[in-house]
Amino acid sequence: MALFRIGLIINPLAGLGGPAGFKGSDGMAAQAQALGIEAKAGQRTQIALEQLLPLKDRLQFVCLPAAMGADLLAQMGFNHQVLGHLSAAPSTAEDTRTAVQLLQQQGVALILFAGGDGTARDICAAVRAGQPVLGIPAGVKIQSGVYAVSPKAAGELCVRLVEGGLVRLGNAEVRDIDESALREGRVTARWYGELTVPQEGGFVQQVKQGGVESEELVLAELADWLQESWQDDVRYVFGPGSTLHGLAHNLGLDTTLLGVDVIENGQVLARDVNEAQLFELVEGRPAMLLVTAIGGQGHIIGRGNQQISPRVLRAVGLEQLRVVATKRKLATLEGRALLVDSGDVQLDADFPDALRVWAGYREELLYPVAH
Repeated sequence: MALFRIGLIINPLAGLGGPAGFKGSDGMAAQAQALGIEAKAGQRTQIALEQLLPLKDRLQFVCLPAAMGADLLAQMGFNHQVLGHLSAAPSTAEDTRTAVQLLQQQGVALILFAGGDGTARDICAAVRAGQPVLGIPAGVKIQSGVYAVSPKAAGELCVRLVEGGLVRLGNAEVRDIDESALREGRVTARWYGELTVPQEGGFVQQVKQGGVESEELVLAELADWLQESWQDDVRYVFGPGSTLHGLAHNLGLDTTLLGVDVIENGQVLARDVNEAQLFELVEGRPAMLLVTAIGGQGHIIGRGNQQISPRVLRAVGLEQLRVVATKRKLATLEGRALLVDSGDVQLDADFPDALRVWAGYREELLYPVAH
């Protein structure tokens, strides 16, 4: 089984200002340390990672050196890859932003970070849109919605993801209090952006008789969502299968059940194309690729859709690939990962460790991938 990779960033200075009464740690870490205050970010990260110890043989962490991650992972016996170097000891905000860029280049499924609102701001400044992240609360101020309710909860949510449980993706705000104003008795919070965060919770299922998820209703709602979000002059490639055929039917489009079709500006541009035709249609053009999983098996690339070849995938871009699958279909996998077998070993290795799955109206899940 392929290792599930999680990026880890620890802000070693997070939370130092709290016990010192500084209302925060931004620019105050040295003063707090001079008072004998000890950093707790590592301890709080350890609480989160302890939840993952039973799964350590299935995991690889990717991190920065020393107190930003490598020291704790080595101490706990986790398989880990160390990237880059620190610009200063123990670390700076620039180190955090650099770490985000390095981890994204590695294609990690999730960036797990420990800190406070200042750390969330640094993450937000460097992360690309759609990269899933999750905060371990370790700072003085936690105004942002990107943190788990506790370190243990952060670890438990990671367990759920690694084990193939359904994990919803949503956007959460990054906010931070102006610490200078706070020290003067004024509470001023600013909005700095949004991050994509995995969210645990009861999934609200579309129901029909007997409380069972109705695939027909889900596809109708997915069609509504897609129709609302069509991008002009973008070529949408619909892969084979009843899920995408049903989605197209709800959009009023005449597509093939077992073929690959191309949609542009809400109209069928080409039906049942072969690999060469598909490559010609997407090369050098903005495109999005929609595929589904084979029920009970999990293949999304390489089984029944060989028209979507390695050169087609590269032309479209893996970041533009979305899996369309109802929660009922995902449940047939019984926690097993989605499978990729394009015939190109290097391309398969380039796939991220988890993909975004469209599972309902404005409902995206994060689901593991094996290759």
